[in-house]
Amino acid sequence: MSKRFIISLYIFFSWIALFAQSAVSPKYEVRAVWLTTIGGLDWPHSYARSSYSIEKQKNELRTLLDLYQKAGINTVLIQTRIRATTIYPSIYEPWDGCLSGNPGQSPGYDALQFAIDECHKRGMELHAWVVTIPVGKWNKLGCQRLRQKYPSLIRKIGPDGYMNPEDPRTASYLADICAEITTNYDIDGIHLDYIRYPETWKLKVSHEQGRRYITNIVSAIHNRVKTHKPWVKISASPIGKFNDLSRYRSNGWNAYTRVCQDAQGWLRTGLMDQLYPMMYFRNDQFFPFAIDWAEQNSGKTVAPGLGIYFLNPREGNWKLSDITREIHFLRQYGLGQAYFRGKFLTDNEQGIYDFVCQFNRHPALVPPMTWAGKTEPQAPGTIQVYNNGMKWSGNTPYYNIYSSRTWPVDTDNPENLIAIRRQESSITLPTEGRYFAVTGMDQYGNESRAQQSHNLPKPKSIDVPLLKCDGKWLTLPPKDHSLDAKFVIVGTLQGSIIGVFNYQDKAINVSRLPQGFYVLKSLGKKSITHRLGFFKIERNKR
Repeated sequence: MSKRFIISLYIFFSWIALFAQSAVSPKYEVRAVWLTTIGGLDWPHSYARSSYSIEKQKNELRTLLDLYQKAGINTVLIQTRIRATTIYPSIYEPWDGCLSGNPGQSPGYDALQFAIDECHKRGMELHAWVVTIPVGKWNKLGCQRLRQKYPSLIRKIGPDGYMNPEDPRTASYLADICAEITTNYDIDGIHLDYIRYPETWKLKVSHEQGRRYITNIVSAIHNRVKTHKPWVKISASPIGKFNDLSRYRSNGWNAYTRVCQDAQGWLRTGLMDQLYPMMYFRNDQFFPFAIDWAEQNSGKTVAPGLGIYFLNPREGNWKLSDITREIHFLRQYGLGQAYFRGKFLTDNEQGIYDFVCQFNRHPALVPPMTWAGKTEPQAPGTIQVYNNGMKWSGNTPYYNIYSSRTWPVDTDNPENLIAIRRQESSITLPTEGRYFAVTGMDQYGNESRAQQSHNLPKPKSIDVPLLKCDGKWLTLPPKDHSLDAKFVIVGTLQGSIIGVFNYQDKAINVSRLPQGFYVLKSLGKKSITHRLGFFKIERNKR
């Protein structure tokens, strides 16, 4: 057997192991999509000029958001400041023409507010995507007005205008834009795009000084936003390769050296809560650099951007497997996923949408901002369950709903999560044969303890079905196909472990255990446990 064959075999089985481990959907994971509005690339595909066309334009967005929700997307990055133009009524900049068809003209409604409301209805976060340094064609409306208002601030490179990163007015102005959005809208994040030097900029200062200029802009935006709403996430989309690695070169295209983005430093110093690196690469230009982002995340969230547009034959020659391997890899390393851009996802290029729907078959929560706020919210009040829904009381901004056929509902099991970030204290859904749990969640993503839909078991009574046990043998429930467990744990209701048994058998001998109530849990890889149910040991007295 040749050495080359052995290496190929090793790589093959390594990928099989990776796919198996990443198949388990985590409870916390950023799943984002860039929704591009410039030129209506992703939305809108029609102009708003009447009540009828306004509603048509709104329905286009509703359809897209429904598709995103089905694919497990929990974060929508919507292009809000486009090229010194906006999709909302701004006191600083004119309307972009993507909505009405005429630059500077209102579409007759506030598109940003509408998008926020529709995202929140579906349990998705909305982040306002702000294009920072580029301001469009030199004589187009946005660039022209900015040049008139701030003489000498805009630099011309080719046919386009760019805000000068070295002029302090740039930081102040962009901070004003981001503060306007934050104070006027219930956004979940400010997402900074092109927060860097243009690659064609003739840098006349040192790279170190250049990084300070860019970081000063980030700092100004961060301080203004956090002063108003400290829970609003600050993120950016840096170049996908941070810098050269010891064994892998970035081929001259990286964030740190080429365009002066100290993105990992922004995470480390707390200027950023999330990063969405534009990792539109394959193979050794992707995997080692993704690991670098994971290792240097400073406890913050990183969701690499995936170049799914290369699946379109007009854009590139990528195969679906190029993307799916990357998605599996990201989950294995605890990284999120972000798709560029929305249209290529919902158009199901080479089956990418079908794959994402299956891969993200369970909802996921955005990881909490524990570095910004750690207080546990108050738990919801008593749950009232009906035939077609349930309701509860509470005082938190959001609620997460869990459900299973065993009691109590295990809120650590991501497969039990059925609805996220609900703003209402009620939900309509089938309830027969199921148990529920509800947690309250604050704006930082911190969860409360769970409120169960049924009472705790008491020494002589229990209101949930019990596993079959005759006093000597406990019948084990069938193993779910998604469980990797080889063992089961028997424990007391107080949390003490009594014994560990093989999960390959159909029943286990519990004759040595005293009478009483017990909990049964599975034990899987990495010591992950899932509650399987309760049982009672009761023996006839002689």
